[in-house]
Amino acid sequence: MSKETEEALKERIKELTCLYEISSIIEGAELESIENVLKAFAFSLKKAFLYPDATDILVGNGELVICTNALTEGRPKIESNIRVFNEPKGKIIASLNGANLTQDDFLKEEQQLLDNVALKVGNLLERIEIQKSETSLKRQMEHADRLSILGEITAGIAHELNTPLANILGFAELLKSDLEGDKKVASDLNKIIDNAIFSREVLKKLLFFSCKMPQEKKQVNLVPNIKSAINLLDATFRKENIKYAIKISEEELWLKADPIQLTQIIFNLLINAIYFSPKEGVVTIEAFQKKTNVVLKISDEGKGLTPDDLEKIFQPFFTTKPMEDGSGLGLSVVHGIVASHKGSIVAGNNRDKGAVFTVTLPKM
Repeated sequence: MSKETEEALKERIKELTCLYEISSIIEGAELESIENVLKAFAFSLKKAFLYPDATDILVGNGELVICTNALTEGRPKIESNIRVFNEPKGKIIASLNGANLTQDDFLKEEQQLLDNVALKVGNLLERIEIQKSETSLKRQMEHADRLSILGEITAGIAHELNTPLANILGFAELLKSDLEGDKKVASDLNKIIDNAIFSREVLKKLLFFSCKMPQEKKQVNLVPNIKSAINLLDATFRKENIKYAIKISEEELWLKADPIQLTQIIFNLLINAIYFSPKEGVVTIEAFQKKTNVVLKISDEGKGLTPDDLEKIFQPFFTTKPMEDGSGLGLSVVHGIVASHKGSIVAGNNRDKGAVFTVTLPKM
């Protein structure tokens, strides 16, 4: 065997070893360890080149960039695109840093090796994207199941409590009319009546959440409803020193909905945004239409929502407010109304700061 053939054989062995190492790394790769995986790829690839000590490798997937060493601008290099679902999502670059090395010092097989590794990285990233989608879908389904079960439970509780509560209210009002001359007793009865009325409102919210309230759907223009809600809350905005910005380019956004329940969605979301906004903060109201849906977005500039908040935000009695400031039913009611209209509501965080609630309702 000639020396040239022996050297070529050694190079092929190095390349095959590299591909074997990378395949082994991919097989055990987990979503959480992608940075370590790409780092292992880069150093394994470096060893496979003809001049490993004079070769630097960069692996970037759009979010992470891993380098075996900083690449010097203007040095000879070869590269290959990483494609994820047939879209370019990064690069692998091999660069020569030796003083006397040129572009011709790259072997033809090294470009092929780079292409092979880029293909494997792309396949790995596709697998990770699929895992993310499956995990997200599973969480959404579990969340929907929990809310459905809670809806049935709360509807049952509300119906069971409604009759005794109506009796308490009725008998208290009868006693008050019989004992009008006794101011002390009348005062105590007023407290019973006020608390019974408050409890009845809580039950109504529970029924809204469980989608058991009767509806009267009709064609409604969302724009005047938004403007009316803002006008009614104008004093609250001024009192809390909060500004608002309206981003609605159309005068008519028609959809089929219960007007009262639609107003309740807007009010609850606006009041929530005002509560969590800092002084001089801005609440943004945006509405637009798509082919079959109307979309309403209400965002604030507050502290935003934690992952735990996002997980539980629409569950009844969950609140991030102090106990005296909220029952934890407002957003549950909104969720129930939206669900009963066959729409969707999504809570999230703005890029800069604050929370955003996106309501999507069908036009028909």
